Amino acid sequence: MTLSYSHAHQQGSGTTEVIAVLVAITDHIARVLTVDQGKLLPNGPLMPLHRSLQAGVRQWVEEQTQQPLGYLEQLYTFVDTNRRNVDGHALVYVSYLGLVQETQMQALQSQALWRNWYDYFPWENHLDGMPSIITDFIVPMLLEWADTAEDSIARQRRRQRIGLCWGLSEEFLTDSEFIETEPVGDKADESREWIAEHVLLRYEMLYEAGLIPEAPNYPPNYQTVQLPSDWSQRIGIPMYYDHRRVIATAISRLRAKIEYRPLIFGLMPDVFTLSQLQQSVEALSGIRLHKQNFRRLLESQNLVMETGESSSAQRGRPAKLYRFRHDIELQSLLMDSKLPKRK
Repeated sequence: MTLSYSHAHQQGSGTTEVIAVLVAITDHIARVLTVDQGKLLPNGPLMPLHRSLQAGVRQWVEEQTQQPLGYLEQLYTFVDTNRRNVDGHALVYVSYLGLVQETQMQALQSQALWRNWYDYFPWENHLDGMPSIITDFIVPMLLEWADTAEDSIARQRRRQRIGLCWGLSEEFLTDSEFIETEPVGDKADESREWIAEHVLLRYEMLYEAGLIPEAPNYPPNYQTVQLPSDWSQRIGIPMYYDHRRVIATAISRLRAKIEYRPLIFGLMPDVFTLSQLQQSVEALSGIRLHKQNFRRLLESQNLVMETGESSSAQRGRPAKLYRFRHDIELQSLLMDSKLPKRK
């Protein structure tokens, strides 16, 4: 598959493009808004008529998707040396992160599509435990990649990075006899803690090792592990340019922020049950949370309040409905509030 793409803005004279990563949660699934059959994020060139970068990104998103924008913050600036304008200058991407409540989601144009973000990063979804793709393919391939380093020090550093990024113990990474005789998954439970916000670090490592189609050295030529014929789809849907890296950056930002600032409320409907709130947090983090710890923390930080109404559950007892507290006193606590980690 070639990832070169004939884009309308590629041949312009400008050097700056704006890109939007819009995130929503529907049916307890974290989704990202895409265009061009899921291969691109909403994007476009910064033009003289745009009074600001944010004005530019808002125009392109609404023009390409018809999705109104609410909360928006600048994410990161990328330089794409593989794309150049007519004068030969590399293009600069200024990316933005936006949150969309489910009730604000619109019927979109045919080219726009809300995609499950784990379609692009299947190794990040640990809601049902560690994905088999990590233990069956990714880690064995990365260990082979580590062994291609030029000297023992570089090999050791690569293995240390693998351990930190993928939650593997140092003992496992240095036990060459074990690696040769037992499958990776047998010691998965004896590993370091999986750090959910290291999404970008894991993506960058796969890129460096040539294990994703966007990488210039894909497919790798060092492997003894036979990759499946559908590997380019199994490792996540590839995207044009560096747009999958932009999404990885956004997920990392959200997962890190949610531990100290409850941005989840920017994705929730006006009223919700505590179970719906927990499932939405889990959708973002990709890991299960301890129910009682989650509720104790919400209660201790006084982030939500009962509405006095209950959900119309079809089965079981109706659950109480809550809403986020909007009073000024609680707003001042936001920067010190956090949501619980995994169970």
